[in-house]
Amino acid sequence: MSATFSLDDDSVVVIIGSGAGGGTLADELTQKGVKVVILEAGRHYTQADFENDEWAMFHKISWLDKRISAGGWHHAETYPNLPAWIVKGVGGSTMHFSGLALRFLPHDFETRSVYGEVKGANVLDWPIGYDELAPYYDIAERKMGVAGTQASGLPEMPPNNHYQVIAAGARKVGYKDISRPVASNTRPNDGRPACQQIGFCMQGCKIGAKWSTLYAEIPRALKTGLAELRPQSMVLRIEHDAQGKASGVLYADKDGKLQLQKARVVCVAGNSIESPRLLLNSASSLFPDGLANSSGQVGRNYMTHTTAAAVAIHQGPVRMYRGFDIAAVISDEAELKPERGFLGGYHLEGLALHLPFTAAFMKPGGWGREVTSALEQYDHMSCVWVCGEDMPQEENGISLHASEKDQYGLPVPVVTKTDHTNDAIMRRHGLAQWRKVSEAVGATRVVDMPPYPASHNMGTNRMSAKARDGVVNKWGQSHDLGNLFVSDGSQFTSSSAANPTLTIVALAVRQAEYIANAMSRREL
Repeated sequence: MSATFSLDDDSVVVIIGSGAGGGTLADELTQKGVKVVILEAGRHYTQADFENDEWAMFHKISWLDKRISAGGWHHAETYPNLPAWIVKGVGGSTMHFSGLALRFLPHDFETRSVYGEVKGANVLDWPIGYDELAPYYDIAERKMGVAGTQASGLPEMPPNNHYQVIAAGARKVGYKDISRPVASNTRPNDGRPACQQIGFCMQGCKIGAKWSTLYAEIPRALKTGLAELRPQSMVLRIEHDAQGKASGVLYADKDGKLQLQKARVVCVAGNSIESPRLLLNSASSLFPDGLANSSGQVGRNYMTHTTAAAVAIHQGPVRMYRGFDIAAVISDEAELKPERGFLGGYHLEGLALHLPFTAAFMKPGGWGREVTSALEQYDHMSCVWVCGEDMPQEENGISLHASEKDQYGLPVPVVTKTDHTNDAIMRRHGLAQWRKVSEAVGATRVVDMPPYPASHNMGTNRMSAKARDGVVNKWGQSHDLGNLFVSDGSQFTSSSAANPTLTIVALAVRQAEYIANAMSRREL
């Protein structure tokens, strides 16, 4: 039975956002006896709302409020108003994510120590290390049901034909680290069914086999009687008292009416665009540059992963669309190998697209025989997404437009991103290696595609040991306001080459433990 809390109840933890960070945090806190109010900007969709249709679901659940792409990245031309491909709804982008759940490697937490000073980049060590997070990775893999991991106990996802084609090519060129750790049940688990290999994983899993906070963490939190979910509640600013302590959250409800929910603790989990935007929009006389921004780092160091995509056309049918959307994941290139000419590494992730998205992403806005001749052989295609470490740069980030406002009267966010030299070299290397993998199993043609709108959004409120270097400490707690936390991927200090969702969940589990203990000691 879900709870109902008064707007004047200042004993609650207010969580802004309900995705991998916010949804997990709500579940973990309520299991520890903490009262929470979850404010979600989007609608509360159910599995009955999901359609096995790429464009229908894109328009239904995507965050399509206006944003502006700026900087030197490809999106400034191809996707000028859609820099990111994320979800606006209960469950956030856990509805849309591919399901791939990879851990960071130990060196990913120590980029400044391992890489040294990197010209043009703002690299920094995390204030935590892999060993400290490892037990929470175990919990996250168990919660999410990551197939093929010891923590979950679930068997590996069965190999579809797309997997077998990519894996065969990988082995022929000498790759050995080929896996498929996906957060989807391979047998009934956690009250959810086993995957039926429907293949529309990024359009919302109709049967609930793929993990999402929408139908896992959020319902579990509500059943405790300690959580209230308020969808269609767009948070406009975070309020604070005269002592600089967060005191409440101002939001517009589903009818557009302004409401002020008081709070004991505020946790921001709105993603790496909306979270810094909210902190900047919460500027006051006490915090003229925005909340938690004494360092000037709010909105900076935006990372999306260094990405590229390509399809290979084979001599026989592959039918990549059959089965779970993630095929073979080649991780050999994620290791540190500076002799390649770049720092960090990348994964080659087999990612199935259906025909509409293949046509849209292959050459945005383009047509002609070059495109149609490839699309005619769609059932012969395999597809890859290169996912590599993205160097943090101060000038890459989220800022507020000087004059343009959204439907709530808030400045539209400007998302600025330009490649670092390291990113560009890595991207070329990844595409070249994919070509080798494909040609090793007889591919007759490889078509490189520009990067998609960013679905991995990280940084902008990063962790740091020293307040001058970042926004939050090792617990995601603001350096400036002790009862304000960041609970999403915006707290990442580096991007690694791993998809971010598993790490977001692990950090949220750890953060919930810290908050609950601090509340019990009356430190919060």
